[in-house]
Formats: sequence, structure tokens, C-alpha cells
Amino acid sequence: MYQPLNEYTKGIPAKRPDQAGSANPFPAHQKHQKVKSGYSFNWALTQRSVIYTNFGPYSSRMFKEKLIIITAPSGAGKTSISKHLMASFPQLAFSVSAATRPPRANEKDGVDYYFISAEQFQEKIREEAFIEWEMVYEGKYYGTLKSEVNRIWNNQQVPVLDIDVKGALHVRDLYPGQTLSVFIEPPSLEALRNRLQSRGTETEASLNTRLNKAAYEISFKHEFDHVILNDKLETACALAKEIVSAFLND
Repeated sequence: MYQPLNEYTKGIPAKRPDQAGSANPFPAHQKHQKVKSGYSFNWALTQRSVIYTNFGPYSSRMFKEKLIIITAPSGAGKTSISKHLMASFPQLAFSVSAATRPPRANEKDGVDYYFISAEQFQEKIREEAFIEWEMVYEGKYYGTLKSEVNRIWNNQQVPVLDIDVKGALHVRDLYPGQTLSVFIEPPSLEALRNRLQSRGTETEASLNTRLNKAAYEISFKHEFDHVILNDKLETACALAKEIVSAFLND
């Protein structure tokens, strides 16, 4: 049985608000529904309003700024689904995160991530350059730059954030009414183990660390607008496309 990591749980409540005795934050019409395909999602998108923001030197923008968050445990398929969405909708643009890990094979700086040193990352933290950031694993930082989201909005596009669950919860709360959040769920932890092993980049210790973290992250899946079970990538991509289309046309 996988146990949640103490290092990861810092800053995340042990229980969701509705489990802690407070009112259920999800109105009845927004609760997730199981459908025959095995996917769980919410067809009733919340009403979204125009909210103007201002990041430092940037002025308020006169268009409806939206954000799309695709989040999942590592290896669940969020990057593949994000790429499919951007190929399907020209108004979407990938928000390139900053990361302190080395690039994997075929990854390009400024395209997949902004690969920077831990010292550079910590300097950006001091400069308050991030919308969200986290040390996802020991010594490995990831974060979403304010300048990156502004770059996309300035191009009259919608940023797609492919980010960690903890960061996704923070961004969702930071931009209420502007954000569509989608959680990609793996079929099982065993299936996730097989996917991670197939990468050929994990030791047994790092693999167990990722699985421990994944088990905890999955417990927060119903905090998001939609949950897609990714047991077949083609079907998951089609469902994500349908959900995003409704959001963009709202």
C-alpha cells in the first residue's frame, strides 16, 4: 500500500473542505457524474465572468482572460492530452514552466520547459516572478512564471498549464471564474507504475516516491472541474477536447 509523503503534504489540507465538516463547496448541479464510458466529469461549467488582472508593469486587458489547467500524477498522460488540445484549438498556447531538472531526451529549452539552475529559480522566487511554484521532489523545483501567462494573454490566447496538483489547486483559487481545471486519472497505481518504468528514467526508490505522491494526489481529484480516466489515450483526448470546446465557447 502506498503511503503519502510528508514532504509533499506540507501546505495541502489533510481533508477536502467538504470532509472537514464545512459546507460542500460543490453545488449539487456541479457534482461529478459517472458515465458508461467509465469517465467522470461535470457537464455544467460554472458561470465565468470577465476579470481584469494586472501583473506589475502589465496593464489590464480588455478581453476575457481564461486559463486551462491540466493536472495529474506524473505519468498519467497530462502532457499528451495537453498537446492534443493545442493541436485542436489554435487559440490555445502552452504555458512553458520553469524547471530545475535536466532535460529528458528530445526536450528543448524554452519549448518544453525553461531549464534553469536551482539558484536561478530561488532568485525568481525572491523576485515574486511565479504564479505558483513547488519543490516537487527533493531539489527539483517547478513553477509557472507570471511573464509566461502574460505573454500568452498579450497574444490574445488562452494559456494551457500542464502543472502539478498542488500548483493547480493554487492557480484555480487565484483565478476564480476564469479557470477550467481538468484532472487526468490513471487507470490504477499499477498501470501508472508500468508507464513510469517504461520511461527508463526511474530507479526503484524514485519510482516508489512518485507512486506515493500519486496516491495522495488522486485523493484531490474531485477538487477539479472535470476528472478524466485515461485508460485509453484516444478516448481521453476526445473527451478533453469536448470539455475544452465548451469552455472556450462559454
